[in-house]
Amino acid sequence: MLVEIDKNSGFCFGVVRAISKAEAAVAELGGEVYSLGDIVHNRMEVQRLEALGLKTVTHEDMASLSGRDLFIRAHGEPPTTYRRAEELGIRVIDATCPVVAQLQRKVVAAHEKMQAVGGQVVILGKRGHAEVVGLTGQVEQPTIVVEREEDLQLVDFSRPVFFLSQTTQSIGLFWSLAEQMKVRLGDESMLTVDDTICRRVSNREKALGEFAKRFDVVIFVCGKKSSNGKVLFNVCRTANERCYNIEEESELQAEWFEECSSVGICGATSTPAWLMARVAKAIKEKF
Repeated sequence: MLVEIDKNSGFCFGVVRAISKAEAAVAELGGEVYSLGDIVHNRMEVQRLEALGLKTVTHEDMASLSGRDLFIRAHGEPPTTYRRAEELGIRVIDATCPVVAQLQRKVVAAHEKMQAVGGQVVILGKRGHAEVVGLTGQVEQPTIVVEREEDLQLVDFSRPVFFLSQTTQSIGLFWSLAEQMKVRLGDESMLTVDDTICRRVSNREKALGEFAKRFDVVIFVCGKKSSNGKVLFNVCRTANERCYNIEEESELQAEWFEECSSVGICGATSTPAWLMARVAKAIKEKF
């Protein structure tokens, strides 16, 4: 059986940068580093880093971290988090992805522009996702978050709209919603569209679809919390109906590999290369 790992899958630049900074901080400080939320949406990688000494905490735990080092992950945080850390005497290690940091600044600028014309800011994103919480928290004014076409009912189409996106969303969905907004507004001048989707992520969609077509079976590896993983898995599943989503190798099922001579293994931007390699090894040994 041919088993091949997609060379384009795995950590994106922002995640590589964050994990490298976390490993360096843990080594330098002897494990006394606390990550505000899972450093990456992959349980296996989080467990690996916790074994090195990185401890995952929540916003509620910040009150007990005075004098400690707090790691801000690639997803970023709203300004209120930095202010609270300063008030509590917490040292911040900021690993916000530069692409996300740039988008945070764009959200602030978009609100300033819309305030001047009585408009509204709309973001395509997953509600409750760490990046989206950080984006909507950049300003005090409300930001409308849409996840699908049905959510456009939240938008007031009698007022101007500034439309942006979470960095890991689908380009196809973003532009489809933009076109629908243009129609509903009835005046193109009332819509400002800024495609803020990370191209290092979005460019994977086409390549991943082509990769998935080449194999009898495709195993997509990603954490259950990964927003990007859901998008990319759907790309694979559309290209190959024998595509299965797992978090780790123990979830592999023998019936998936019946009448199978080739297997492709791929993953999300939050999937570590070592985990895909472990899945490949398990397939070769067991099936």
